[in-house]
Amino acid sequence: MSDGLVRRPALSPVEECGELNAAMWGTRSSFPKAVQFHVKILEFFLSRSVSGFVGNTEMNKVMSSLPFTRVVANSSLSVSVDTKAVLPCPPDNPTALVVTWTISPRDQPPCTRAHRRDNNETSERNCTDARISWESRPDQNPALQIDPVAITHDGCYRCEVAAADGLFGHTYYLRVLVPPKVTLFRGINGTVVCRAAAGKPSAQIFWTPEGDCDTEEEPLGNGTVTVESKCHWEDLQVSNVSCSVSHVTGNKSLFLELETGDQLSLNLTILYITSSISVALVIAGSIWLWRIGCCRYSGEMQSYVSYTEKNTPLNDAVSK
Repeated sequence: MSDGLVRRPALSPVEECGELNAAMWGTRSSFPKAVQFHVKILEFFLSRSVSGFVGNTEMNKVMSSLPFTRVVANSSLSVSVDTKAVLPCPPDNPTALVVTWTISPRDQPPCTRAHRRDNNETSERNCTDARISWESRPDQNPALQIDPVAITHDGCYRCEVAAADGLFGHTYYLRVLVPPKVTLFRGINGTVVCRAAAGKPSAQIFWTPEGDCDTEEEPLGNGTVTVESKCHWEDLQVSNVSCSVSHVTGNKSLFLELETGDQLSLNLTILYITSSISVALVIAGSIWLWRIGCCRYSGEMQSYVSYTEKNTPLNDAVSK
C-alpha cells in the first residue's frame, strides 16, 4: 500500500557529488555559507577597486552589471589503497582571492581547508586526518594530496576558487580500490575453492575448464567484499584446473593439479602395498633380532654351565 510519499531513486556516489556541486552553484541565495562568505569577500575587493573613481550610487550600478561567472566541473577519480593521490584545483587564476577545499569522506563529517591570498592566511575546520593536506604551499599550488590513501577516504572532494572574475569549482568523487588476496586450494568432498578476499570492488572468478560451481559474495562491512567459488568435476577426467580472478586493479590466475579417479585408486593401492611391506619388514627384523639375542644368550649359558661342572669340588670327589 502506498504511503503517498514520492521517493526518488537512489543516487550513485558520482551523482551525489554532482548534486552537491549543483546545490553550491545554483543561485547566489542557495550558496552554502562558506561560499556566501567568499562572495562577500569578492564583492568587497571589487568595491574597493572601483570606489576610488565612482560614487556609491554608480558603484552599485557597476556591481550589478558585472558578469558573475560560474564555472563548474565534476569528475571521478579511482586510486589504489596505500598510494598517493593528488587532486588539482581549477587552473591557477591570478585574480583568485580565496581557495577552499571541502572534504566529505563517506559516513564522516566534512572538513574545510581554506587559503586567503591577500594576506597568505590558511585556516581549517574539523580536519583531523593528517594524511590529507595541501600538496605544497597553497599560495603557489592549491592542490590537495592524500598520502597514503585509505579505504575511509572514499567520498566527495570539492575545490572552490573565488576570484575577481567569478567563482570556479571542481568536485571529485574519489573511489578507493583494494586488490583482493587470491588463493586456490582443495576443499572438502573433492571440491576446489578459489577465493578473492577483501577486494574493492568485488572481483569476478572464472574457471578453466568449467565445472559445477557455486559462487558467493560476503560483504565485510568496510566496503570490501570477499568472493568465493567452489567447483567440482565429478564426471570429467580433469588433471588440472585454473582459477582466473578479474579485478580493476589487475587480473590473476592460479593453477592446481588434480588426480583422476583411476590415478587416485592406483596411488592408494601403492600406498597400501608400501605400508604393508614396511610393516612386514619391521616384524621380520624384530624376530631376527630376537632370535640372534636368544641364540647368543643360550650359547653363553651352556659355556658357563660346562665350565662350572668342570671346576667344582663335587666333580673332583666323584671322579676319585
